[in-house]
Amino acid sequence: MAVIALRGVKRHYVVGDITVRAIRGLDLDVESGEFVAVMGPSGSGKSTLMNTLGCLDKPTEGSYVLGGLETATASSDEFADIRNDRIGFVFQGFNLLSRTSALENVELPLFYDRSGSKLDQKARAKAALEEVGLGDRLDHTPNQLSGGQQQRVAIARAMVKDPAFILADEPTGNLDTEMSLEIMSLFQELNERGKTIVMVTHEPEIAAYTRRVITMRDGEIVSDEPVSERRRAADDLAAWRERHAGFAASGGLS
Repeated sequence: MAVIALRGVKRHYVVGDITVRAIRGLDLDVESGEFVAVMGPSGSGKSTLMNTLGCLDKPTEGSYVLGGLETATASSDEFADIRNDRIGFVFQGFNLLSRTSALENVELPLFYDRSGSKLDQKARAKAALEEVGLGDRLDHTPNQLSGGQQQRVAIARAMVKDPAFILADEPTGNLDTEMSLEIMSLFQELNERGKTIVMVTHEPEIAAYTRRVITMRDGEIVSDEPVSERRRAADDLAAWRERHAGFAASGGLS
C-alpha cells in the first residue's frame, strides 16, 4: 500500500519577474515499510520535495495523496492536522527545547492533539523514548545528552503519535561518525519494525543504509534505484568502535 502518492506534482515560485520551477511534474510512490533516501545537488528540488511531502507547502499543480487523503484540496485546518498527525519530523538541528526534559520534549506533539482521543501523554512519551534506547534518560535536558542522544530524543518525538511516515532532513548532518552510525542503526531497526522513513542526505555513505535512493536534478527525478549492496549500520558501528578502541589501547600516535 502506498503511504505517499505524488502525481504530476509541480511547485513554482515567482521571484520578481522570474518564475522558478523548483519541481517539474513529479510522480512518486512510497510504499508502507520503505526506507528511502532523497539525494541531489543544491537547487535540485529535494528541499522543495521535502516541504511538499511534509505538508509544509502545497503543490502549484498535481496531486499528493498521503495515507489515502488528498492534501492538495485540504482546508488550512485539515492541512495542519495532516501535518501534525500523519508526519513525524526529524531535523539536522534536533530542535529540542533546551530547558525541558527528554520526556517533556517528546510529549510536546501530544499537547496539540485535536482528535479528541484521550492519550496518556507521559506513558506514550516514555514508551517512545524506551523504543530509541533512552528509557534511562527521561529527566535529562538536552545539555545533559550527547548529540546522538539528542537526535534519539528527536526521533522519539517524531514517533510519539505513530505517524504514517518519518521525514528526516539530514539527520546526521551535525553528528560525528560514531553518532551518525548510531542514528542510522536506530533508523534501520525502526524500519525493520515496519516504520516508513524518507530521508534527505547529501552523503552517499549514509544513503547506503537505506533501501532505495531517489536522485533529483533540476526539479526532476533522474534516478530511482534500490540499494543493491545495503550496509548494516550496527556492523559498521561495531567495527568503528573496535578499530578506535585498538587505536586508544596502542596509545594513539607515537
